[in-house]
Amino acid sequence: MNLLEWKRRFLEYTEIEKGRSVHTVENYDRYISRFLEYAKLENPEDINYEVVREYRLWLNRQLATEARRGVLATTLKKRTQNYYLIALRAFLKYMMRQGVEGVMSPEKIELAKVSERELDLISSQDLDRILAAPGRETLSALRDTAILELFFSTGLRVSELCGLSRDLDLSRDEFSVRGKGEKVRVVFLSDTAKDALKAYLLKRTDVDDALFVQVGRGGEKSQAKKKGSLRLTPRSVERLVKHYAVKCGISKKVTPHVIRHSFATDLLENGADLRSVQALLGHANIATTQIYTHVTDSKLREVHKLFHDKRKR
Repeated sequence: MNLLEWKRRFLEYTEIEKGRSVHTVENYDRYISRFLEYAKLENPEDINYEVVREYRLWLNRQLATEARRGVLATTLKKRTQNYYLIALRAFLKYMMRQGVEGVMSPEKIELAKVSERELDLISSQDLDRILAAPGRETLSALRDTAILELFFSTGLRVSELCGLSRDLDLSRDEFSVRGKGEKVRVVFLSDTAKDALKAYLLKRTDVDDALFVQVGRGGEKSQAKKKGSLRLTPRSVERLVKHYAVKCGISKKVTPHVIRHSFATDLLENGADLRSVQALLGHANIATTQIYTHVTDSKLREVHKLFHDKRKR
């Protein structure tokens, strides 16, 4: 069986048996296809260390898609290059498990070292301004307030928020959400978020089962007669978050993920431990959550000042 057939089987395995999202499968398809187009190999045993080494050099010299469209040309970031290598390692690992002989060991592919991620954060004052920006005059304003409050109360990813159903039980302070890798976790509602959701749902006149829906230009008109689902897309939610940040005069780029960062840092600043924050965010690995340790690091100056050099003089 040739590599193209193995790729098809691997993508099906990733979708069905591993339960990965369609978006993840599409990414794997793109990453592996790029390798196969470059290497022009037919059989699994043809993949070796030298081929991968040359591919890494080639990747490192490729221009980023966004750079080609702009004025300044930049090469692919190391982090982006690693996505291609991670997909290739997963592909090789799958073929090894299927008993394909002569397959290169995925452990031989080392990922590039990348600098520690810097968090995009906004101040608590800016966050308060964004949360209050929509108001409560119209259905769209009520919806947008509910979206923003829910983001900050739960730390949901934008895809998780958009996938919520209207039948959310608001008599409780918690609900379950299915996140990355089909893993289920519990998130919690603040009183402010619950009140915002109740006000929004009370104003709704459509019968769509999605929690957050399109509402027409004026914000009042129901679109119940429109064909198909009215469910908001992640892109739509990203646009509305950006809109309110601009409306508040905030120059920093504000996205749903930035509010998720605010959720995590707020917990840590108020004494939550890293493991609890990991569970609330739905991170599979504690290393992912450790990008927030700068919050606790900021208190080290106070610790040093209070406890260092207390010798009797």
